[in-house]
Amino acid sequence: MHPCWNFVGRVHAQAGERPGRNALTFVDATRGEDGLVLRDTARTRGELDAAARAIAVRLAERGVAPGDRVLVPGSYGLDFAEAFLGTLYAGAVPVPAPLPGGQREHFGRVTGIVRDSGARLVLVGEAVREDTQTWLDAEGLTDLGPLTVAEAREADAGTWREPDLEPDSLAFLQYTSGSTGRPKGVMVSHGNLAHNLGLLREHFEFDGDARLGGWLPMFHDMGLIALFLEPLYIGARTALMSPTQFLKYPHLWLRMIGDRGVQFSTAPNFAYDLCVRKITDERAAGLDLSGWTRAANGAEPIDGRTLDAFTAKFAGHGFRREAFMPCYGLAEATLFVTGTPVAEPPAEVDADAAALQRDELTPATGGAAAVRLVASGRATGLDVLIADPATGRELPDGRVGELWVRGGSVARGYWGDPEENRATFTGTTADGRDGFLRTGDLAVRWDGRFYVTGRLKETIVLNGRNLYPYDIERAVRAADPALAGLPSSAFGVSAGTEELVVVQEVRGAGRSPDALRELTGALRAAVAAEFGVRANVVLVRPGRVRRTTSGKIQRGLMRDLFAGGDLDCLHEDLSPRLVRHYRTGDGAAGRAS
Repeated sequence: MHPCWNFVGRVHAQAGERPGRNALTFVDATRGEDGLVLRDTARTRGELDAAARAIAVRLAERGVAPGDRVLVPGSYGLDFAEAFLGTLYAGAVPVPAPLPGGQREHFGRVTGIVRDSGARLVLVGEAVREDTQTWLDAEGLTDLGPLTVAEAREADAGTWREPDLEPDSLAFLQYTSGSTGRPKGVMVSHGNLAHNLGLLREHFEFDGDARLGGWLPMFHDMGLIALFLEPLYIGARTALMSPTQFLKYPHLWLRMIGDRGVQFSTAPNFAYDLCVRKITDERAAGLDLSGWTRAANGAEPIDGRTLDAFTAKFAGHGFRREAFMPCYGLAEATLFVTGTPVAEPPAEVDADAAALQRDELTPATGGAAAVRLVASGRATGLDVLIADPATGRELPDGRVGELWVRGGSVARGYWGDPEENRATFTGTTADGRDGFLRTGDLAVRWDGRFYVTGRLKETIVLNGRNLYPYDIERAVRAADPALAGLPSSAFGVSAGTEELVVVQEVRGAGRSPDALRELTGALRAAVAAEFGVRANVVLVRPGRVRRTTSGKIQRGLMRDLFAGGDLDCLHEDLSPRLVRHYRTGDGAAGRAS
């Protein structure tokens, strides 16, 4: 029997025991006579294992040694799944990444990952070989291949030998999405992976008969681990669909859940909101969500109004509010850290807004202004605390501080970045407890649950008050129904004193300059009414608010674009101080400072 930490040995052994058991189904929408039809491409455990063994053999033939990094680009599909597994079976280190795309401006991020990781080879599906070759040629990386999965499968799987792995052996590099800085490669060991997969199994009460599924990109930690590796590890089944198809036809996600008997699916808050806004009654007809008992919600701030709206819209199709399981996690802790227990309704608190700006959580009373917070659940299997980020002192319940994590899921650090590792992975409390991951996330513990309130480096301090970007962005979007579904970015800038800037996407076609000025005034009024501060408002076209590959707002980058005058705005309303500092001749010094 393989030890529980050995993912490769465990998956290989299960394939030998039940080779004909379905493991992985890819669900694609095709247009038929009666509209969109979902069609399945399934693979058994035996088929996946055979492909992975063959690919591992071919990688060795190409000179890939245990511990070498192999870039595995892609967001969805059998080729990505087999490439990732085959690299693990070789004892090498897969580096999942988005596809580089067909235009040079899309190459930069993936090129950065290749150079930072020192990848020895690029392993891709035949369908993207040409684009990948174009990228490699343009970036001077022709010595990296590409090798196609189809070619690699032709090797003799019978000559494969299981790699010699230890718990500290590197399993894969998970590059962070870069919402607060340059992407960094998180070193996830086989021990880290197994520990977190075990936490997921226990928290969500999975067994070998569980059915998981979703649409998240497979290069993203939540899609990779929760929807792909977890079901393989526990012997369960998973159904996956393309992220592109979800974004275009969100009802297909829910149809797949109902038709394929999916019990667990996970997505960020925006996906549930998209379903509410885009799925018509006609497209919802016939949905059966009664078997969806575990609807995880994580990766971005959770909006209680979205939970309300989704439940109201789909209750008639069998969805129950207690199926929602808000969670918190991050790549630096492999994935999962805290979560709402199965069948427990999401916990919420209406926090006194003024107290929250003083880093205190106090339930609002007597009609005081309130901020609705949704809990990200409890911690089990990891040591999680709230610390004063300046002193390391553990804070009591009700005090906002930095969320620190310690335990078997915490990764080995960032690849090739010892300075950042010391800052992030060696947190020590004031009373001497060491080995904590400093997440950079602000949170508060209340009644045994954790509520995430924002990012430490993104907190906006105005007149001694702490304001959280997400709360401001939420208030701005709520000011005009036409802004529903359009992102915004709130951040602070310095111009002698700190000032608030809000960049909001708006559909500008057909809006006159007067209409844009009126909208700007309405957004400023909404911020003033809720937070009592003046907002500098910038309106931009859809697509101008920068996001990471996982959809997180890149507020630091947006601040830099604002300071450099590079937002290509439709309209902006700035204070005289900001105009002088950033938009006139004097601003050159301001932008450089």
